[in-house]
Amino acid sequence: MAKVFIYPATSLILSDLVARFGHKPLGAALGIRERIQTAGIDSPPLQITPEEPKRGLKYAAVEVPSGVRGRMAIYGPLIEEAEAAVIVTDADLAFGCMGCARTDELILFSLRQSGIPILELKYPTSDEEGVLFVAAIKKFLAGLPNGGEA
Repeated sequence: MAKVFIYPATSLILSDLVARFGHKPLGAALGIRERIQTAGIDSPPLQITPEEPKRGLKYAAVEVPSGVRGRMAIYGPLIEEAEAAVIVTDADLAFGCMGCARTDELILFSLRQSGIPILELKYPTSDEEGVLFVAAIKKFLAGLPNGGEA
């Protein structure tokens, strides 16, 4: 089972597809769940510790907006953990909105520089494209270590 970073990281559809084809999806739900379930988080609804912004500095310079650093404190470790990635471009907002264009650029740059296998697809706009979209994801995931094994 490979660890697959999904982009948009908030896409439940991509997360489900990766899991259905026998791999572990890495996305926002996983990163946020860690923070919510971790003891010591005492600032709801922010769900961060004073260390979070410092962790974000590993992935984004101090000059970038604090929101980018905060998001990268979540996504950066997931990108480092990833063994592959599925990127969907031009996605509809309902497919999984990331909420920050600068963070999006940094995530995509980091993924492309990581050297891991990446499948990059354009968001489907018809039923026929949707079928090809799922088939391409299935084929890509089957080619990863332990592809298709549950």
